[in-house]
Amino acid sequence: MDAILSWADRWLATRDRLVASQRFQRWATAFPLTRPFARRRARELFDLCAGFVYSQVLLACVRLKLFDLLQESPLDARTLSLKLGLAPEATARLLAAAESLRLIEQRSDGRYGLGVLGAALVGNPGVVAMIEHHSLLYADLGDPVALLRGERDSTQLGRYWAYAGNRDAAALAADEVADYSDLMAASQPLVTREILAAYPLHRHRRLLDVGGGDGGFVCAVAAEVPTLELQLFDLPAVAERATSRFAQAGLAQRARAFGGDFRTDPLPAGADLITLVRVLFDHPDETVLELLRAVRRAMPANGTLLIAEPMAGTSGAEPMGAAYFGFYLMAMGKGRSRSPADFERLLSASGFTGMRVIPTPSPLQTGLLVATAAPETPSDRAVS
Repeated sequence: MDAILSWADRWLATRDRLVASQRFQRWATAFPLTRPFARRRARELFDLCAGFVYSQVLLACVRLKLFDLLQESPLDARTLSLKLGLAPEATARLLAAAESLRLIEQRSDGRYGLGVLGAALVGNPGVVAMIEHHSLLYADLGDPVALLRGERDSTQLGRYWAYAGNRDAAALAADEVADYSDLMAASQPLVTREILAAYPLHRHRRLLDVGGGDGGFVCAVAAEVPTLELQLFDLPAVAERATSRFAQAGLAQRARAFGGDFRTDPLPAGADLITLVRVLFDHPDETVLELLRAVRRAMPANGTLLIAEPMAGTSGAEPMGAAYFGFYLMAMGKGRSRSPADFERLLSASGFTGMRVIPTPSPLQTGLLVATAAPETPSDRAVS
């Protein structure tokens, strides 16, 4: 028997038939009251089609260092042509495209200066590094259907993030972790500022940053909270990089890096605050559960776990979690973007309680939540 459709379902079905009708589309475009809505929908649909081209305009500007040139002073098209190493016609085409995307803008004397979006990129090496990095993602998405069907033997992102899904990740050599460690270090300040602005780290005695890369977050925390003891845990080759960075920053006596694999090696014990900064969304649920349980074993009862990463379902940024991270992590080979409800389920299964979301200045790039380590029961101790 056919399912009984609700009133809302019947209305949506009617709407879909209406909007799909070319006759209705022509009417909506011509009628004054519906014309603005029709044009906006047409623009949104076109932007979906043209989004890749827009991103390549941005990449060209970054690789040609156009924003760096215009930061110094506005320049005319002829001067830019010489500095960019492009023919005048190609320069004019790039400038027109960048201006339409608000990356640059013409000034009153005909010269070009930074636009509102281009200016935001200046002084943000993390964002610039991610723009360059996305060339790998674009290559992997050349055939998105093949990716969805699992017909790709390997991907550019899978090779780049060498630890993802790698049960022998602890054996990775220094050159195998260098590129992604550098990328994470470049983009780390964006997330670090969000955490420092939103959560009072000074309440704690010792912090352990699990998956902390080359120590960028730990070094920033050290400068803001001088009373905090600091530890870091990551793969051996990555922990070596962190040890060197701590020494260069004068933190050798205060910050210590431990190398290992959480699947086989215990985490350092004794920290009353453990942080996971952009770590969990790289992994599937079963690996996340392994890691969260390892974190719980390393913590005292009532210790605090802080998780910082983009969250699925963030109001106003829904496409980021479902579309962008959904396909990025598929190309990477593991992981997914999770909502606070997803985290609450995983945390509850791992021995944590009292999860709460902490508001951040820019929730689009950093979601933040904390949970408390529940006291272990005798059965928990037996399992561990």
